[in-house]
Amino acid sequence: MNNRRLAAVVAAAVLVLGGGGFALVSASSAPGRPDPGGAGKTTAGAGATGSARGGAPGAAGRGTWVASWAASPMSGTTSVGTIPGLSRQTVRNIIYPSVGGTSLRVRLTNAFGAAPLTASDVSVGVVLSGARLVPGSTHALTFGGKASVTIPAGGQALSDPLAMPVRPLAELAISLYLPDRTGPPTNHAAAMQANYIAAGDHAGDPAATAYTTTTARWLFAGELDVHSVTADGTIVAFGDSITDGIHSTAGANDRWPNFLARRLARLLGDRAPGVVDEGIGGNRVLQASRCFGASAKARFQQDALSLPGVKTVIVLEGINDIGFAGSPDGSGCLAPSPPVTAAQLEAGYQALVTMAHARGVKIYLGTLTPFLGRRITAAVRHREALREAVNNWIRASGAFDGVIDFARALQDPRDPTYLRGAYNSGDHLHPNDLGYEAMANAVPPAVAL
Repeated sequence: MNNRRLAAVVAAAVLVLGGGGFALVSASSAPGRPDPGGAGKTTAGAGATGSARGGAPGAAGRGTWVASWAASPMSGTTSVGTIPGLSRQTVRNIIYPSVGGTSLRVRLTNAFGAAPLTASDVSVGVVLSGARLVPGSTHALTFGGKASVTIPAGGQALSDPLAMPVRPLAELAISLYLPDRTGPPTNHAAAMQANYIAAGDHAGDPAATAYTTTTARWLFAGELDVHSVTADGTIVAFGDSITDGIHSTAGANDRWPNFLARRLARLLGDRAPGVVDEGIGGNRVLQASRCFGASAKARFQQDALSLPGVKTVIVLEGINDIGFAGSPDGSGCLAPSPPVTAAQLEAGYQALVTMAHARGVKIYLGTLTPFLGRRITAAVRHREALREAVNNWIRASGAFDGVIDFARALQDPRDPTYLRGAYNSGDHLHPNDLGYEAMANAVPPAVAL
């Protein structure tokens, strides 16, 4: 499903809502196959000791590992179709690290693969434009000292540390050659970024010439960590399509977590924490789906709490629980979609709080943002009443380390049940770039402390 197809599915959900338009390589320690969309990030990595994702520094001296970029893995097989596999091809994933460091490591993911995945000639380079890299900037990665790695089905692989300086807020490319048939690839569906595919092995090639195919997904790339002596941990933005940046300008890195990373860099310089985006479009707190991944409750440990350096999680999720509940499932993406109550959502949030606090991680909850559009029905009014009840509880419960009032940041001052016109992407649910910036500005700097 490319960005356009995903947007179409999400748009259908909008109509329902508001009438608008990671060598030691091993398989996941979780029993059985991962839930669709989020589990499977528990394997240990080459060159790392200690916890699966924290590990000991790969470079001597002061500092620690922090996550600088990440994307939640999703299945390559959904109810709306199977993504074609790759063979004898190179994938070049374009990513946007939030903080810099003196060395890096990369986590590849086969979390939802049905067969072992072999990747070779994996490299990292500095992006010049598109698929073109800065000449001389490409560095080869190894896994347990080897140039290739085979990752079992359901597993992940963490590269050896690479002594390569990483600049904050500057795009990198993770390139990997896939010599064998992959089957439907573990991916992140809505990259909001063009990524590239070439026939043959061009992983170390800085030129863009061979990269004649584009994809709107990140393929097999799960995380980039940096070793830093200054960055103060990692903030995880955890949520649904609004955190994933749907309807932000593709290739502009204008998701609200990107704006937050830039804001914190301006305020704190090299002491700014990493900010990583673990949003999945269509995701829900309570229910999984084939298209939109494991529930927030099921994926929270893996996608948020297991990241190296994590100290704070900002959760913005629940609008899809409200919007999909009891809705017709013409796309095959919503099931199951039983009715939901405010009390059920509040219990779901409490479960996230319990998990975060058990790991010594702070958790902030965001209020659910407006979604009303042109067509107001009794069902829409019921969903709006649920949103307001949940937001009142979020603001008053004291259940979290803090509240970020995204709803007030985005609402129309004349009618708080609608998005402010200047922030509306056009579907009455997702902000545009200005709206995503307003969301980042609503996050108090104290969250980074």
